Amino acid sequence: MGFHLLFDQFESIRHRIDIGSVTQVGDVPGYDDKSAVVPAGDWRPLTEGEAEQFRADETTPPGLVVKLVTRPLPVSPGADLDERRQAAAALDPLDGQWPHELLACADSPAGCLTTTLDFDNGRRRIGLHIDNFDRLPYSERLRSRRRLALNMGPGSRYLLLGDRTIMDICGALGRDQDGHLPHTDDLRRYIAEGHPLRCLRIRLEPGQGYIAPTELLPHDGSTAGAAEWSVVAFWLGPPS
Repeated sequence: MGFHLLFDQFESIRHRIDIGSVTQVGDVPGYDDKSAVVPAGDWRPLTEGEAEQFRADETTPPGLVVKLVTRPLPVSPGADLDERRQAAAALDPLDGQWPHELLACADSPAGCLTTTLDFDNGRRRIGLHIDNFDRLPYSERLRSRRRLALNMGPGSRYLLLGDRTIMDICGALGRDQDGHLPHTDDLRRYIAEGHPLRCLRIRLEPGQGYIAPTELLPHDGSTAGAAEWSVVAFWLGPPS
């Protein structure tokens, strides 16, 4: 099991989380490579038994915990893109419990299977990927900072999370040398070789967000099925 989810009662997440498989995008236009990893679309609701397998407890390393968060948004429902970006830049996202220097904002139209773009490659989508802000090698990867994200609205969106860490993935590929720098290419090779990966899809309404180890977990955003565009804001956490 790659990560653990912090929650109280299953009822609090029952209707927010689906689970499915992944595939490689192939000839779908708009992606940076045919090997990009995306949801296969075979979503079904996460069962209570499956949720318990993901549950975090006191033995879970903090660096592997995913936490769902909620806070009021300081914008009106009709706020435009610039107003939402400005609100994110001025926001203390967890009221003093998290660094408040904004890392980035990203806006996405409705209907995107995955949302992250490679701006150095013609704004092509990259699919599920691994962040590398801290660029820590395999042996130190668990010290990577987690990331806070908040849906600034107006539409809903999803967090996509793979259920294996990049250390699991590198180990399966024989790339678990201390000095190896884990990369999205490792994830793509792992899937191409037929190794297993399940994907969780967690719905985020405006004002909802997450804290997650995005340097450890395959992840992306999605607006598939959303009725309107949305903005997501990101903040990096404190050093581990």
